Amino acid sequence: MSNLVELKSYRFGRFLVDRRSACLRLDGIVVPLRPKSFDVLVFLAQNAGRLVAKAELIDNVWQNVNVTENSLVQCIKEIRQALHDDTQTTIETVSKRGYLFASPIVAIDSGDPDATPMLAGQAGDNRALQLPDRPSIAVLPFLNMSDNPDQEYFADGMSEDLITGLSRIRWLFVIARNSTFVYKNRAVDVRQVARELGVRYVLEGSVRRAGQRLRVSAQLIDAVTGGHHWAEQYGRELGDIFAVQDEITRSVVASIEPRLLAAESVRAFSRSSSDLGAWELVARAQTHVWRLTRSDNEAAIDALKRAVEAYPGYAPARSLLGFRLVFAAHNGWIDRDQGLRAGRQHIVRAVALDDCDPWGQIAFGYSSMMERRTEESIAAFRRAVNLNPSSAAAHCYLSHGLAFAGQDREAIAHGEDAIRLSPLDPEMAMMLGGIAVAHYLAGRYAQALRYVEELLRLRPGFLGAQRLRCASLAQTGRIEEARQFLATLRLEHPQLSIDWIRASVPYQTPELMERFLEGMRKAGLTED
Repeated sequence: MSNLVELKSYRFGRFLVDRRSACLRLDGIVVPLRPKSFDVLVFLAQNAGRLVAKAELIDNVWQNVNVTENSLVQCIKEIRQALHDDTQTTIETVSKRGYLFASPIVAIDSGDPDATPMLAGQAGDNRALQLPDRPSIAVLPFLNMSDNPDQEYFADGMSEDLITGLSRIRWLFVIARNSTFVYKNRAVDVRQVARELGVRYVLEGSVRRAGQRLRVSAQLIDAVTGGHHWAEQYGRELGDIFAVQDEITRSVVASIEPRLLAAESVRAFSRSSSDLGAWELVARAQTHVWRLTRSDNEAAIDALKRAVEAYPGYAPARSLLGFRLVFAAHNGWIDRDQGLRAGRQHIVRAVALDDCDPWGQIAFGYSSMMERRTEESIAAFRRAVNLNPSSAAAHCYLSHGLAFAGQDREAIAHGEDAIRLSPLDPEMAMMLGGIAVAHYLAGRYAQALRYVEELLRLRPGFLGAQRLRCASLAQTGRIEEARQFLATLRLEHPQLSIDWIRASVPYQTPELMERFLEGMRKAGLTED
């Protein structure tokens, strides 16, 4: 028997370190890893449960080649991304010492049947896979309901594009297309499929064509409870087929993201507070985040602080905590300098942990906007949009960054993009807010007032919008109404003054600041 056959492979959870093929597999599907990263993973798996010093890893993996410690760090980062190990529960970092492979592991002879990869859904594979520690989804192949066989390509393209689009949501675990392709053109029990693939949610749909008219239907199912979280139909005239496919894909992905967050929030609140992991704490915070009140913001911050303390390497918790601290400073709920300083620390750490997470870039842009680093702010918001063009939140906050910089036309365009992408989004108030600020700074005070009043109908406790309504009322000549509204506003925001606004509200130039202050002065606000 050759040495190759005698090599041990290692199975943990849904992963197989397949040394016979020199690759990492997830549910039988190869997960790309550079050779050195694979070698690092093998050495850690061989020494599971033992702290392995960095020097020992470098000596064994690179042997006589001189490399810096950064080479090892990059390999560890790539391995964690491949394992979806955001919380470092599989590979733990022991500060200044090394790494520990912490997951239970089974060593397997390469000739053992258990070492042979098998796709979920193949004959004889009825095993129910354990759900990952974050939201998980499978996109089933869309059904072609037309007689035209050419439509099969469009249906397959929809499924592939949706998998790609959903994969841009960093907190979401998305099953690869190869794992779902075995269900193509089959009548399936969605709950059984989910058990086989180890996911909580399933997206399924169909494509139907009649003449030059195309209809795409999609629905999001909670495969654990059987409940439907979302369903939609898209009717389009056939033209540029790729443009139609792209438009529908963006709309589906943008609509699904807030629905998944809402569903995960409900699930997190159904569990004991002592039994919450990193993601569940973030999901709980999201429910409070959307309400835009002081008490809800405090509750979100409390949950996120717990997450960061328990899971210091979990980027989504860091970025969201930093954002909420900066948001509290913007609204006058906490001391400005204290909020910005603490928020910035968490945000910088989040971006260092994962610089491809749109949440981290949105938080970074917001923090920079509050500190009036305009170019840096807008660049971060644009990066969030580039990372996930289907993210309504990314377009929303780019709208804010542009609006506070006085770039009204582009700000309104991105705000409208956000609304078009996710018309029933819980963050609709923030989408309206960027558009309202853009209209106000462009001198279109009646339009600003219309948008801000719609915002306050949705989120009446949002102090930033209340300030903008006060200024807009005054600028449209409704002075007495503006003064009465200011008196009510100051009951909740007693420190509000011209000086406080200059220090705390992020209009990016002195000219834009004075335009806002003009309205507040007309309403009766004084310097201090």
